[in-house]
Amino acid sequence: MNRIDNLFSRLRSEKRRALMPFVTAGDPELSTTAMLINELVHRGAHLIEVGIPYSDPIADGPVIAASYHRALERGVKVAHIFQTLRTLRAEGTERFNDTPMVSMVSYAIIHRLGPERYLNDAATAGLDGLIVPDLPVEESHALMEKATRRNLKLIQLITPTTPRERALQIAQSTTGFVYYVSVAGITGERKSLPSELTEAVGWLRTQTDLPICIGFGISGPDQVRQLAPVADGLIIGSAIVRRLAEAINRPRSEVVREIGQFIGELVKVLENAGT
Repeated sequence: MNRIDNLFSRLRSEKRRALMPFVTAGDPELSTTAMLINELVHRGAHLIEVGIPYSDPIADGPVIAASYHRALERGVKVAHIFQTLRTLRAEGTERFNDTPMVSMVSYAIIHRLGPERYLNDAATAGLDGLIVPDLPVEESHALMEKATRRNLKLIQLITPTTPRERALQIAQSTTGFVYYVSVAGITGERKSLPSELTEAVGWLRTQTDLPICIGFGISGPDQVRQLAPVADGLIIGSAIVRRLAEAINRPRSEVVREIGQFIGELVKVLENAGT
């Protein structure tokens, strides 16, 4: 069974939810990315989302877009990222190797490398799925079939502006979990989230048995408490990337430890949020 399926099956049986940090691969360099992923798993993160830098990011706000730009300027390539992940899996503890990892990747990158090559390399690197934000659901079937043959999940996005008929089509074409975008627009930290979000996710839950994980705009304990009752997982991105960028001149190990503490605190909030 895929590690994503294992994770959500276990958490559902325990009435718990997943905290899913996002990291930009290669920002500020891949050695720090490796340190950070290890630290996040050690602090209790349930799934790691790895951003593959792209020159024209889709739906990413200024914080993550800038991190992609920095990584590309330093010459980070997809092959380097996969080798880093491959090494992490080879050297990882049992807990680490039970933790799913997925890539957030533009279809332009998959197309350039070739879907077969990208998926083969992703599978051998120890990834468990991929999120492709610029792949329309109408064009996703072939990639999903190829991914499934390699025991990889193709995770697709539903947004607040997605018509319900189309949301159903996306949910039926998704494997692993549904990525529900909390707000219309781009990624980034927000002080508050839309009040109608709970209702929208509640409706979607009546339409699919897949876990529903919410991302975009989640930056701290208040949003975690707000969304925990309706989500199977919460994705934290810009809040992590910003902390790393702001501490660029500080010792890497110190910054990684602080980000780990931040995620560890959110894990505890999520565990205590109730149903």
